[in-house]
Amino acid sequence: MTPAEAKALIEGVAARTPGVGALEESVKWGEQSFAPVRRNVGSSVRIAPRGNGELALMFICHTHLVDEFRSLYPDALEFEGNRAIVVRSSGPTDLAALEHCIALALTFKLRKRGRA
Repeated sequence: MTPAEAKALIEGVAARTPGVGALEESVKWGEQSFAPVRRNVGSSVRIAPRGNGELALMFICHTHLVDEFRSLYPDALEFEGNRAIVVRSSGPTDLAALEHCIALALTFKLRKRGRA
């Protein structure tokens, strides 16, 4: 998956996910970052290309989103610590699982409030 494909995937998930709305694109820590424009909706998703052709989708570690993703998709996706989903340059990627994780990140604050 290229960074452009990852960007299109994130934008597509945002467009299809109720409550997310428009995304704001910025650069954080040298990486493309996408977050809902409206406040208190979700957490950011960053695209971190790797030199070996792989990329990582990065999430804010204190949200524990990657732990949630790992519990949902332990064998479908590859994780790096508590910050990232790694997308390898070779081999299949479970796009449905990846899209679900992106949607969970983009609605993190909405879901958190719903549990409160």
